[in-house]
Amino acid sequence: MAPARLKGSFVYLANAVHDMTGNLAIIALALAPLVFVASLCLLPDALNLQHQLGHTFEPGTHTVGWHLAQAPYAPPTGRVMQPLFPAWEIRILEILFAILTFTANLLVLCTLARIQAGLREATLVGEVTEIYRRAIRLVPSFFWVAALQLFATAVGFVLLIVPGFLAFVWLYFAQYALVFDNQRGWSALLRSRDLMRGRFFCVAMRLVVFLAVWSGFNSWSSGIFVAVSFILGLLAITGGVFSVTVILVLDVIWICVTYATTAFFYAAGVRLYQDLKALSREQTAAATEMVLPPTAPLSGTMLG
Repeated sequence: MAPARLKGSFVYLANAVHDMTGNLAIIALALAPLVFVASLCLLPDALNLQHQLGHTFEPGTHTVGWHLAQAPYAPPTGRVMQPLFPAWEIRILEILFAILTFTANLLVLCTLARIQAGLREATLVGEVTEIYRRAIRLVPSFFWVAALQLFATAVGFVLLIVPGFLAFVWLYFAQYALVFDNQRGWSALLRSRDLMRGRFFCVAMRLVVFLAVWSGFNSWSSGIFVAVSFILGLLAITGGVFSVTVILVLDVIWICVTYATTAFFYAAGVRLYQDLKALSREQTAAATEMVLPPTAPLSGTMLG
């Protein structure tokens, strides 16, 4: 058997494309409910922006003309526009959206775990049901591990940027350790750190490439989403059912792209995590052989 080694960043990304395209129907069906609910969470905020846009371009809102320099300043007398949805409601929905996003990450990891293990139910619905069952059992542990990751990384960035980056890389595979190896709580964080021993910079460079590709896709999708929303918002400036439908469809498309790129990013991380585990096993086996040398053969002296 060939010794394990870390592959190039784009090899992992290519493998992730293979994993995603070969199981696209499962991942899409598993994430579909979360995509729709997350879109509804973003809808009120988008409608507030649409309402503000409509007020800005409302006829008679702005006047353009020549005024005498000595003319006294007259403050605008227009009424203050009230948003359609209050700020506290928007904040609650944003928190719910963040929770749904973390849950989507868990579903992606559970899906990839079954793919890597070669497990598959007879029907597509049965396979998605098994994914949800596994995810529901791991929800408390997953959110606890994610909270520990965020806290450690945030503390590092508060101290200095470098400690924050070190904490991010050291603890990056904690969620993978939970889903793939059932390491919970601090054990997941320690498992992630142990996998980095002697390979920190090699892994960090690959994670930087993964993040660059992921952020590039999301930047383009977010820019297109904002541009299309503005154009269609001007067309649907009268509001009503048409405007709400257009905004909801745009939210669904944008979240689909965001969740798909995140799943692709996690798929590349799974491949890297597996190679790190193989390297760790080889390193442990080599250390064991050095500590325990083979037993010397027995002498041929016969007992009389």
